[in-house]
Amino acid sequence: MGAIFFLAAAVLAVAFTPLSKIAAYRIGAVDQPDGRRIHTRPIPRLGGVAMYAAFWLVALPAAGENATVRGLFLGSSLLLLAGIYDDARGLAPWPKLLCQCLAAAVPFAFGLRVEQVVLPVAGPIALGSWGYVFALIWIVGLINTVNLCDGMDGLAAGVCGMAALVLAWSAYRIEQQTAALLLLVLAGTALGFLRCNFHPASVFMGDSGAMFLGYILGGVSLMGTLKTATVVSLFFPLLVLGVPLIDISFAVLRRALTGKPIAAADKGHLHHRLLDVGWSHRQAVIVLYVLSFLFCLAALLMARQLWLPAALLVALNLAVIVTIMFRRFRLASSKK
Repeated sequence: MGAIFFLAAAVLAVAFTPLSKIAAYRIGAVDQPDGRRIHTRPIPRLGGVAMYAAFWLVALPAAGENATVRGLFLGSSLLLLAGIYDDARGLAPWPKLLCQCLAAAVPFAFGLRVEQVVLPVAGPIALGSWGYVFALIWIVGLINTVNLCDGMDGLAAGVCGMAALVLAWSAYRIEQQTAALLLLVLAGTALGFLRCNFHPASVFMGDSGAMFLGYILGGVSLMGTLKTATVVSLFFPLLVLGVPLIDISFAVLRRALTGKPIAAADKGHLHHRLLDVGWSHRQAVIVLYVLSFLFCLAALLMARQLWLPAALLVALNLAVIVTIMFRRFRLASSKK
């Protein structure tokens, strides 16, 4: 049954994407090339509408009468509207963050919360009202992680598609059927959209799409932990999204050290560094896909309690990523 939902979402994403391109041109949601962007021609950036429609047309019937899913639907609808406005007119960082927080809080009224965290030695620790704060930070954090990951054709869609598949496996493993189905639908949506988004992309997902993917990953990953979250279960989604999380960590550190606002855009991301040393657009994306796959594999090994192979894979990935991040500086210094 899960495979049917996955395929249905993929087919709908492929079908709706051309319609989102038409809508993008009509409302002016078109990404114009400039000095920071990689593409060299105007490209519509309203693919998030196609992903939203494909996902919920499959997910709502699949989930049945689930209150938390209805909350995620309402919250993602609010976030989509903010994303559409941002793609068409531009939205300042603080109003955008406010919209993200409001959207993340909507599912709380429908039962989404983390009541306690289970630590390996200390055991369960009741969070009380702090559980809502934790959930809010979790969802908003993943929204912005995916949003900042969306810097190359097919990068965010491919990475999120892989992450959703691995998280679906994890949810099935702990008998969280609804969360698993939603994640399979999300994977189908992302990978179906990838057909038009892989380089050379004919459409971008825009902030409407990147924020939607992060929102659903954040909300559904909390659903998959029930009301009690273990450290391992929370670490699992962070590990499968290791590439964008490490990239955003470097970005925050880089901007803090140079005195720039954290929300300021720059050309220091992982994909920019790969392009700087001569990789083609497709090659750079494939390298990041491989790194993401290795993080997903490490998460699967960790779930099987194969701690040493998982740790070795993570260490290997970190070494490669650090090498990529600092390679540009060595080249720059050698030219002086």
